[in-house]
Amino acid sequence: MPETNILRIGNPILRQKSDLVADITSEETKNIVQKMFDTMKAANGAGLAAPQIGLLSRIIVFGLDKNPRYPDAETVPMTVLINPEYEVIDKEEEAAWEGCLSIPGMRGKVYRPKEIVYTAYTTNGERIERTAKGFHARVFLHEFDHLDGVLYPDRIKNVADFGYIEELEQAGLIPKVEE
Repeated sequence: MPETNILRIGNPILRQKSDLVADITSEETKNIVQKMFDTMKAANGAGLAAPQIGLLSRIIVFGLDKNPRYPDAETVPMTVLINPEYEVIDKEEEAAWEGCLSIPGMRGKVYRPKEIVYTAYTTNGERIERTAKGFHARVFLHEFDHLDGVLYPDRIKNVADFGYIEELEQAGLIPKVEE
């Protein structure tokens, strides 16, 4: 299935709250998930939320092994989450540079909880419960934010910690990445 366009910051859909998916096992839901994975992979993304492709549904996909956009990131299992929820386990926050397929060419330093537990459903109706920390937790939280109309720049504490990748690389603030 071919990938679709990714909405960029400024599109009002990205600022809306998504609706729960009523029929999580439907062919339509499975097709949306496949489209999301295809789109994420084509863009070298670590994750993607349904609003990023114009669908206000509570669906996120993520996962990576080796990714040129995040060369130092640990492996995160390929995951489909429908109607996800989470709880913070470790309230201590870690700062890391985040990017977003909806905000191409930029990165920002975002503080997020160190460890969470999330629950959701698969397209087969199976309930998932997983504990995540580090980059895995960060990817989940970043994508979950999309479901509520929140983009990572909203979470940046210091506007000086936001900029174009090339300039941040030249300043030695982030390692060399490939967009």
